[in-house]
Amino acid sequence: MNISVKRLLLTVIGAPAAALAVWALAVPVAGTTLTARMGDSTQPVGPVLVVVTSLLAGLAGWGLLAVLERFASRPGRTWTIVALIVLALSLFGPVGNAVGIAATLVLLLLHLVVGAVLVLGLARR
Repeated sequence: MNISVKRLLLTVIGAPAAALAVWALAVPVAGTTLTARMGDSTQPVGPVLVVVTSLLAGLAGWGLLAVLERFASRPGRTWTIVALIVLALSLFGPVGNAVGIAATLVLLLLHLVVGAVLVLGLARR
């Protein structure tokens, strides 16, 4: 396995690890209740959801980067722009669906942490 693939794997694994660290500090340590609206009901945001969602985001970002590297003239720049737009749009989820101010802030932080790890880790190729 070459260094570039190792770095990409570490980035994709690092995003869920960073998100889980934020969740652990916010929920068990600080006692924040993370709940989000899902249609007419609410759902707790637990560690499994945090890890799976951030892992899927990392894999999707890696996949997009692979496609752009094959077909785009400036794949790193294009990927960074797309990733930042997706990150900005993802912030509307917590703002509109989190239950309470504390949950909104923690969920926004989760999005920003995962986004920062993926943008910085995947863009430097």
